[in-house]
Amino acid sequence: MTQQSPPGAPARQAPREAFSSRTVFILAAIGSAVGLGNIWRFPYIAYENGGGAFLIPYLVALLTAGIPLLMLEYGVGHRYRASAPLAFRRLHPKTEWIGWWQMGISFVIAVYYAVILGWAMLYTFFSIDKAWGADPATFFLSDFLQVSEEVTVGFDFVPSVLLATGIAWLALLVVLLLGVQNGIGRVNLILIPLLVVMFLVIVVIALTLPGATDGLNALFTPNWAALGNSAVWVAAYGQIFFSLSVGFGIMITYSSYLKPKTDLTSSGLVVGFGNSSFEILAGIGVFAALGFMAGAAGVPVDEVATSGIGLAFIAFPTIISQAPFGTLIGVLFFASLTFAGFTSLVSIVEVVVAAVQDKLGLRRRTAVVGVVVPMAILSLLLFTTTTGLNLLDVTDNFVNQFGIVAAALVSVMLLTAGFSALPTLRDHLNSVSSFKLGRTWMVVAGGVTPIVLGYILIDTLTTTIAEGYGGMPTWFVNTFGWGMAIGLVVIAYLLSKIPWSDASRASELSPSPAILDAHTDRHRLHGAHPLARWSDTALRTPALDQDFSYRAVEGGGATSPGRHAAEGSTTSGTVAGGGTASAPWTAGTAETTTPSRSEEDPR
Repeated sequence: MTQQSPPGAPARQAPREAFSSRTVFILAAIGSAVGLGNIWRFPYIAYENGGGAFLIPYLVALLTAGIPLLMLEYGVGHRYRASAPLAFRRLHPKTEWIGWWQMGISFVIAVYYAVILGWAMLYTFFSIDKAWGADPATFFLSDFLQVSEEVTVGFDFVPSVLLATGIAWLALLVVLLLGVQNGIGRVNLILIPLLVVMFLVIVVIALTLPGATDGLNALFTPNWAALGNSAVWVAAYGQIFFSLSVGFGIMITYSSYLKPKTDLTSSGLVVGFGNSSFEILAGIGVFAALGFMAGAAGVPVDEVATSGIGLAFIAFPTIISQAPFGTLIGVLFFASLTFAGFTSLVSIVEVVVAAVQDKLGLRRRTAVVGVVVPMAILSLLLFTTTTGLNLLDVTDNFVNQFGIVAAALVSVMLLTAGFSALPTLRDHLNSVSSFKLGRTWMVVAGGVTPIVLGYILIDTLTTTIAEGYGGMPTWFVNTFGWGMAIGLVVIAYLLSKIPWSDASRASELSPSPAILDAHTDRHRLHGAHPLARWSDTALRTPALDQDFSYRAVEGGGATSPGRHAAEGSTTSGTVAGGGTASAPWTAGTAETTTPSRSEEDPR
């Protein structure tokens, strides 16, 4: 769709980059979703919450929260074709701060995520000669990370971790400099199929190990009584939510790079089920290997089952040291962690790059260097030291529990109750998709999802306040836990108050009109024609080539006239029932001919 700027408006910038095809987007979205948590978190969560019976609440959570929320973010990003802050600004100026909040969350996650990627890279080489020796736990904590006994922030660097993390940031810089298609798209086209193949090889080898059946029985034997425990259902929703990369701007940013006519809902189904399929595959491989480990040690599986860093860097090295083809298993496992972590890190940092690029109107390469270099320096300073592990632990917990969950909850509630955006986003998704959404989608996205997210947030909040976190010093948790989580909200609000310059992408006319609310925006029309008179305050566009933005209506240039375009082809037109009224996204003066750079301007 070609857009013409009104006279006197800033010249349009270069067109936004885009993925070359829907397939590339799907692989990039799966690459973002399939991360470290799929491999080291899901198997243990399933095992601890009913085994095979856990798959029932897991599937319910996927269908009633994961995929609906995924599609909601696709709708926001694709409709407004911008980074998270600008997309929310175009949706409504009062929601811009949510986009900055999500960008801040991505910034924090990326800074420590790269360090774990560096660990995985080093352990890929350690697997060749089993460098951890007979005691993987001591090697990891004392020899490899040289963890300080004092919980503080120091600058005693670990050279090997510093070097590996620096290489990870350098590789990331190269990929992002190559652009959306040539960099992000191509790296996912290569790494995601390779990741799946490598993990399939791990699964095949693990299934041949002695004791593998015991591990699979421990994982998949159903405990039906667990279905009556509300904590099991909360765990299922939490796993789905954290594993789909929703809530911190990634899917909004990626979907903004899609072509106008792209099947969004079907893509969401492919990404959602693709991510879950990989999690189940990871569960089979991990627990088959843990079954072998338990048999070799002569203990039950529950004594060796673990998750997170302990599974990856302590339990698996033990398995690698004992298993036939241990070196091959080790190289494939840690290379899989590296690839999964890298594709996720690319998507996380792209959220920040896109936001800075839109805000400052920078060329992509300038924005990439301006974002990645400072983030890399901060990452290397804080997390590659002997005190980095405790800092990573606290930061990761609080940015996930009180960052991602809270941001997603607030955004869903505002889009549902604050601005009634779900019908408009549903219509947009349906206009370009083969799988149609109806009232059920709005109920689960606007009803079920906020209830579950609210419960998770309140439960975690009350538990953390009552018990503290990990026995760490109060000042440390307050500074890097609570302080970081609250600080992100404050910074997001302040960033939303900084005006957008004429050089920014906010100077471009939005591809879709803002979604206004008859009560919140009642001041935008004057006289006898309040906003509530308009039956559709959002001016829903059936597809992106049907343009009812200020420019199109003013010039009578809507490519596929709809109800509102038919009622009036100028800024002030005759409405049904007689009389004239201003377009509902203007300040309300019928004589207005040029949109002002005010809050009412949806650009």
